[in-house]
Amino acid sequence: MKQRKQNDSGNGVNITRGITRSMTTRHRNSLTLPVEVVTEIFSRLPSKSIARCRCVCKLWSSMLRRQDFTELFLTKSCAHPRLLFACEDGNEQFLYEKKNDSEFLFFSSPQPHNPEENSYVVAVNNLACFPSSYQLFGCTCGFLCYGANLILKARKKRAYVTVICNPSTGQSLILPTLKSSKTSGIESYLGYDPVSKEFKVLSVRYDGWISKELHVLTLGTKKLSWRLVECCVPHSTSRKWICISGVLYYIARTSDYYMVVCFDLRTEKFSFVKFSRALPGSATLINYNGRLGLLMSLEDFGNVSRASKSIELWVLGDAAKNEWSEHVYMLPDFWKDVVAESMCIAGMVGTHEIILSPCYQYVPSYVIYFNVESKTIRKVGIQGMEAFQGNRCYTYLNYVENVKLL
Repeated sequence: MKQRKQNDSGNGVNITRGITRSMTTRHRNSLTLPVEVVTEIFSRLPSKSIARCRCVCKLWSSMLRRQDFTELFLTKSCAHPRLLFACEDGNEQFLYEKKNDSEFLFFSSPQPHNPEENSYVVAVNNLACFPSSYQLFGCTCGFLCYGANLILKARKKRAYVTVICNPSTGQSLILPTLKSSKTSGIESYLGYDPVSKEFKVLSVRYDGWISKELHVLTLGTKKLSWRLVECCVPHSTSRKWICISGVLYYIARTSDYYMVVCFDLRTEKFSFVKFSRALPGSATLINYNGRLGLLMSLEDFGNVSRASKSIELWVLGDAAKNEWSEHVYMLPDFWKDVVAESMCIAGMVGTHEIILSPCYQYVPSYVIYFNVESKTIRKVGIQGMEAFQGNRCYTYLNYVENVKLL
């Protein structure tokens, strides 16, 4: 009976397609490829195929778990970022009661760059779904951080926990529960330090609306554990955050002013940048050419509607001096003819394309590209999410596939 076998042969990978009694036949059916060539071939496969290939044999599993391969795959993915959609599925009443009858279903699609035609349409790929999700916190380097209300094996009653998940591979990791008598009132932020190549999670537990304790956890360690970090400014947190060059930024406020909290993942130290006025809860944090940017609308409770006139962008200059530069982008007169519902600001592609998406899923699905230089508006159709009519939908820009194991 013929078998399939792979062997590590020196500096190459020996792939034997069929083993027979004849050595001549065996050598004729064998092919030895350099490891670099095999790695390059694997790096061109979709993430779902990588997950399947890890199950073929120990050799393939070992190769596809190596750090150099996961970094190569991520580099290639970064060259072709995608749109990521997270749709809530389940009874909305259960979402607020924190029961496990709901889940988030994830889809991705190509991310057009400066689409030139109104008829541009892209199709989504089905990714993973994660049950018992309570709220999404955000996305970093292909991983998402969300809150869930689960019954853990070590406990008989439900506990509020932070979960890290990978929509591309379907893998998820439940983080240890914080040792606290109060399990609600927690916000978590996931960041990546490109120097140490470490993922860290910052978790803020607040009492009422003021931060009480802040903990940090490093992913990839043998035993995951939280450690307490000091923060000298009590503040209320928000779910809006971003990680840029190893620094986590999130919007917060004290009793006197609004600010952006900066947490350096390497030193695990905090700094704060004041903002001159109230920040709407819908303000979107973006990476503006390597600097922190805030996109916002001051109308319609922070969303962008038919009646909106402009979108503001604030870019952080000198953090130590609280220096911000302001840009106001006026919407064209025909804006009201394009938009029929309230839109959320998903983010910005490059430095001149603002992407907006409907807050709730309607058919036909679409996103809007607003070019702030040419003042043009393009509606890009999204096919494949018709089953989620009327459901809440979150849109993330610049999503990349990551096959690194949690």
